[in-house]
Amino acid sequence: MKRRVVVTGLGMVTPVGNDVATTWRALLDGKSGAGPITKFDAARFPVRFACEVKGFDPLQYMERKEVKRSDLFTQYAVAAAAQAMQDAGLADGTGYDPDRLGVIVASGIGGLKTFEDQHDVYRERGPDKISAFFIPMFISDIAAGIVSMQFNARGPNYATVSACASSAHAIGEAFRTIQYGDADLMIAGGTEAAVLPMAIGGFANMKALSERNDEPETASRPFDATRDGFVMGEGSAAVVLEERDHARRRGARIHGEIVGYGATADAYHLTAPAPNGEGAQRAMRRALVDAALAPEDVQYVNAHGTSTPANDLNETKAIKAVFDEAVHGLSVSSTKSSTGHMLGAAGAVEFLVSTLAVRDGHIPPTINYRVPDPACDLDYTPNKAVTRDVRAAISNSFGFGGHNVTLAVKRHED
Repeated sequence: MKRRVVVTGLGMVTPVGNDVATTWRALLDGKSGAGPITKFDAARFPVRFACEVKGFDPLQYMERKEVKRSDLFTQYAVAAAAQAMQDAGLADGTGYDPDRLGVIVASGIGGLKTFEDQHDVYRERGPDKISAFFIPMFISDIAAGIVSMQFNARGPNYATVSACASSAHAIGEAFRTIQYGDADLMIAGGTEAAVLPMAIGGFANMKALSERNDEPETASRPFDATRDGFVMGEGSAAVVLEERDHARRRGARIHGEIVGYGATADAYHLTAPAPNGEGAQRAMRRALVDAALAPEDVQYVNAHGTSTPANDLNETKAIKAVFDEAVHGLSVSSTKSSTGHMLGAAGAVEFLVSTLAVRDGHIPPTINYRVPDPACDLDYTPNKAVTRDVRAAISNSFGFGGHNVTLAVKRHED
C-alpha cells in the first residue's frame, strides 16, 4: 500500500509577508502586494509595477559569504525552507535520518539577476572577468542543492522546471517519493526572483502583463471582466512533507494530509491553454481519483487564476466540467490577486494556502473583483474572506508549454 503523507512544516516569503503568519493574515485581509518597481529603473518599460518582496534580510538565514555567492532566488528558497524546518520542529538537525530526508525545490527561471549582471560584465570587460561563481549561482537546481546542504539532506535532491507549474510538480513529486518509500521526509517548494528587466520586458512584450501602471494595487483582478494580464510576483514557499507514522512517532504537528497529485500536458500551444481547459480537466480528475475524493467532497479550489483573459475563462470551464453539479457548493479563489503571479513559486504558495484553508477553515478572497464576467460565473470569493468548514481542497497550477498540475489536500484524520 502507498504510504500516507502529511504536511508538518510551512515556510513563506511573499510580496505580502516574509513568513507564513504575516502572509496568511494579509491574504485573509485582502491586501495587495503590488506597487511601483523599485528593483530597477522601469521608466522605459510598458509595465512599471510588480509585486515585490519587501524588507527581506537573507542574513537571517545565511552567512554573509553565502549570501554574496548566491542569487536572490536561492536566498528566498533557503529562507522558506528554514521556516518550514523550524515549523516542523526539525531545525536543530535531529529527529530524522539525513539519508531519508530529500529536497525538491523548483524554479521556473532560476538566477536571472546573476545572468543579467554577468552578461553586462562580459560585454563591458570581456570573458576573463566572468565570475567563477556565475554558473553555480545561475542554474535552476542550485537552490535545491544549497537547501540540502543547509539541512544535511542526503536523500533525493533535484529541481523541477515547468514554468508556472514548477513548484506544484515539486510538491507532487516529493509526495510520490515518500509514498513509494524513497524518503521519509521531503522539503519541497519553489522560488523565483524575476522582477528584473529581461523578465518584465519579455512578459510585457508578449502582452501577458497588466499595463495598469496608474493603479497597480488593483491590476491583478482574476475572473473580473476587465482583467488585462497578470502582475509579476516573486518570493518562495516550502513545505515539509512527512510519512504519517514518522510524524506521529515524533509528535509532530500535522497541518493537513496531501492525498492527490494529477499532472498532464495540453500538447496544444506555446502559451495558450487548450480549449475548455481540457488539460486542466484531466489534471483535476487525476488528482481526485488519486485522492479517492468525489467532486462533492471538495469545498475549495485555489485557482491558477492569473488575471489573463484566456486562463481565467478556460479554468472556469474546466472546473465546471469536472465538478458538474457539485460546483454550486464550491468556493474558488485566486490568491494571485494579492501576491501577483510568483511564476515558479506560485504552485507551492498556493498549495500552502490550500493547506491553511483546510487547517483553519478560512477561504482567502479574490480581491479586485468588481465587474462580473458572464462567462466566468463561479463563486470566486469576491473581495472578502469566507469562513467555512473545509475538509478538502485542490490547488491548480498551469505553465507555458501546456503543463498542468493539480494537488489535493485534506484534513488529517486517523
